[in-house]
Amino acid sequence: MTLGIQALLAFAPIALAGILLVGLRWPARNAMPLVYLAAALIALFFWGMPFSRVAASTVQGLLITISVLWIIFGAILLLNTLKHSGAIKTIRSGFAEISPDRRVQMIIIVWLFGSFIEGASGFGTPAAIVAPLLVAIGFPAMAAVVAGMMVQSTPVSFGAVGTPIVIGVTTGLDRVAVTAQLEAQGSTWEAFYGAVTANVAITHGIVGLFMPILMVMMMTRFFGANRSWTEGLSIVPFALFAAASFSVPYILAGVFLGPEFPSLIGALVALGIVVTAARKGFLLPKETWEFAPAAHWPSEWIGNLEIKLEKLTDKAPISPTMAWTPYLLVAVVLVLSRVWTPFREFLTSVSFGMSNIFGETGVSASIQPLYLPGGILVFVSLVTVLLHRMKVAQFAEAVGESAKLLVGAGFVLAFTIPMVRILINSGVNTADLMSMPVAMSAWLAGVVGDVYPFFSATVGGLGAFIAGSNTVSNMMLSQFQYGVGDQLGQSTAWIVALQAVGAAAGNMVAIHNVVAAAATVGFLGREGAVLSKTIIPTIYYLVFTGIIGLIAVSLA
Repeated sequence: MTLGIQALLAFAPIALAGILLVGLRWPARNAMPLVYLAAALIALFFWGMPFSRVAASTVQGLLITISVLWIIFGAILLLNTLKHSGAIKTIRSGFAEISPDRRVQMIIIVWLFGSFIEGASGFGTPAAIVAPLLVAIGFPAMAAVVAGMMVQSTPVSFGAVGTPIVIGVTTGLDRVAVTAQLEAQGSTWEAFYGAVTANVAITHGIVGLFMPILMVMMMTRFFGANRSWTEGLSIVPFALFAAASFSVPYILAGVFLGPEFPSLIGALVALGIVVTAARKGFLLPKETWEFAPAAHWPSEWIGNLEIKLEKLTDKAPISPTMAWTPYLLVAVVLVLSRVWTPFREFLTSVSFGMSNIFGETGVSASIQPLYLPGGILVFVSLVTVLLHRMKVAQFAEAVGESAKLLVGAGFVLAFTIPMVRILINSGVNTADLMSMPVAMSAWLAGVVGDVYPFFSATVGGLGAFIAGSNTVSNMMLSQFQYGVGDQLGQSTAWIVALQAVGAAAGNMVAIHNVVAAAATVGFLGREGAVLSKTIIPTIYYLVFTGIIGLIAVSLA
């Protein structure tokens, strides 16, 4: 079977998902079972994957699905807990006090607060937290999901305290072989690793400067009363100021401190600067932008998550500090769980799963319920009951409302994630073929040749689209990217960095990330509509990164 045929077959499930979700606007609950079946049949009859490995990959995917649902449940539970305590009413008023302009609110909540959450926890948590928060303060559900997906770009490569680089790139490369090659060239692994990290930070910092502007323009175009791209332009000075406030410390942290803290430091610094500036009206336009009245919203914009503030007026008001304390506590506990070794070891000590599923398949999966962001979010929800002096009945109601939203997401993810695991695990087969994602990438490299740096990020994005994870894309494709760069005589540090940046951008269109974000606001069944919008910033990100890659590699 030629490489071109391999690539075509490997791409078939992805193409089918695109046709059904975006082209035909099928809901994911109808589309993804067919996509899973297509992937399984191709793996069995064309790739020669043993049935036991396909079955093991499916079970592995189901265990990962439980982890994702646990995160979703925690995010929804915290929001519903805050709704019933009255804190959401205070938070909503607080953002109106900073600025009633929805464009300013989006930049602060999504781009800056979302980037901090990404830096602390990663794995789709920002969308799961900011999307329901946006709905709570009056955004349409679809706008909230699209915005939540867009923040899963610039901060993602350094999300979860640098996991996509620290784990993804490091384990995705044959470190022994790469180190030997680097030393033969008079370099070291440490220098190479530092160069990759710095290149990732610089590229993201440049491309990410324009993401808040694009985010706002998409909001005014798709969700404004006038459907206008240009209504977002008057916020450009403030948006660039906010983006630069994030990008400058982000780049400096990546270049001088390593991969663990760029997103955390960039977001913390920017939040302090931008919130203060917004309160003083610095660079804000004279006019205030608002959505049309909710009664005029199309039904497809609206989810099932209801934040009924009028029912909370009989509760004693909660101070802004107390209202925000649960979210601050989430951030603190997430950071401690990733950087304080004794605490991390305690949380990871609780684990269950399966190894060598269905025999010696080499396929394993485990769940660490306390260490996952879901466990931390549930813990903070319980603490909130005490902090806000809630009644047990109020918390029970919050739990019930949160559980109801999981049913639809669970069904979709139960097909989506196993499909992803089949593609990733397809490298073990009787036909002696490379895995499906690597086959697609190898074919592309052979076709484009010396201009490969322009497409390197797209390869990484494709890996993330398949896996729904920057980290997994880096693990799958870093060695391939390094090899292509070496064969072409190009800077391997830049090629691997472009892989990591593209893999971050691919998160914006990763199907199971969209499903997870949509689930937090009760927006299941309209994933195709979300993807048709998030593909716009994804294309921008990959093209701009490709141009930077071509220039950088030519100068290296």
